[in-house]
Amino acid sequence: MNDPVILIVIGIIILLAISGFFSGSETALTGASRPRMNQLETEGNRRARTVNLLHKSQERLIGGILIGNNIVNILASALATSLMITWFGDAGVAYATIAMTILVVIFSEVMPKTYAIRNADDMALKVAPVIRPVIAILSPATRTIEVIVGVLLRLIGGSSGGEAEQVREQELRGAIRLHADTDKTAAHEGLMLGGVLDLDEVEVGEIMTHRTDLVMADAALSAGEIVTQILDCPYTRVPLYADDPDNIVGILHAKALLREVQNHDGHIDEMDIRSVASEPWFVPESTDCLHQMHAFRDRREHFALVVDEYGALQGVVTLEDIIEEIVGEIDDEHDIPVPGMRRQTDGSYIVDGRVTIRDLNREFGWTLPDDEASTIAGLVLHEARFIPEEGQSFAIDGLKIDVLRRNGNQLRSLRVTERDTKPDSGEPQPADTSKT
Repeated sequence: MNDPVILIVIGIIILLAISGFFSGSETALTGASRPRMNQLETEGNRRARTVNLLHKSQERLIGGILIGNNIVNILASALATSLMITWFGDAGVAYATIAMTILVVIFSEVMPKTYAIRNADDMALKVAPVIRPVIAILSPATRTIEVIVGVLLRLIGGSSGGEAEQVREQELRGAIRLHADTDKTAAHEGLMLGGVLDLDEVEVGEIMTHRTDLVMADAALSAGEIVTQILDCPYTRVPLYADDPDNIVGILHAKALLREVQNHDGHIDEMDIRSVASEPWFVPESTDCLHQMHAFRDRREHFALVVDEYGALQGVVTLEDIIEEIVGEIDDEHDIPVPGMRRQTDGSYIVDGRVTIRDLNREFGWTLPDDEASTIAGLVLHEARFIPEEGQSFAIDGLKIDVLRRNGNQLRSLRVTERDTKPDSGEPQPADTSKT
């Protein structure tokens, strides 16, 4: 074997090694954990910063690596073909194709990419300083190719940009779901993380305490009666109305009220209740929970009155209501026990009509729709299109729902039973009209 042949063989080996480096770098840089890289960058890791810079222009990164990889692969194949033709004549083309296919697949694709998948973060930190100048050198060619690809995609109706924000959210939700499947503790953490992502999709009207369940004080009552009412209720903030419950004139805080009692040395009837009340804060029921949480923080308040599009009072929302959307129900020693959900011996559940659909779905893994109604009673009314009588039953989304108790036009108590199969139609179907 003469010197030129040795040089060609060495050249092919070097080119295959470079190709393997490009392939492994592509897999490592695209598969590296972005949260970990961001954390390492905040800790002062310069290599992690380089990885993050490459991530910001990922299309250029992949384009540059592919260009470099194809250049060395084509050059290696050309050298191998030339060498084989010298040795075997025209048959050398076939021999070179077979040999280079095996070598490229094993040493330039499968082996480096497998290693990169198993050690993505560590390898990304090592190769980033080398890849960055390569991408810079190849950037003119990469930019040209990006333009050509963008034009071709538009011609065939494709998208060159895309819904990147939505894709990232789906990726995050998928990662949370994978984490939640590991154990019971992780499942609870997954619910909380999912609750954070859902805040901008939930309106305050869905989580508020409805006006029918509010405790309010009438400004026409004497100061003593109002103080007694405030002390007897479990809430620290109570709306104060004048003449009409829709006419809220202030918010009474129990602590401020007791401080005023102390200032008057117990002469309660001398107090001016309206002067103690703070200004009411009204928010539309269509406000999403994320914006409302930020508003609570900015105003340093925990309590807001919810009104509809006509300005009529619908209920109240508190910071605790929003936090419960993330961490689940929070009860303290002053909370009023609510019937809520009670499991029966036959496997069914007795559910208070005011329980929210979101709480039921989170608790039992159901998929009841909450687009048109926020409570289980509201869902039955929406699907039924009429006010059911006690004892009527409906099949909704694979569940049998029986109306147990009705108070006026309100469905107060329901029995929910899981069914083996879902009805063919999305419409509610009478399941049993016998009295319960």
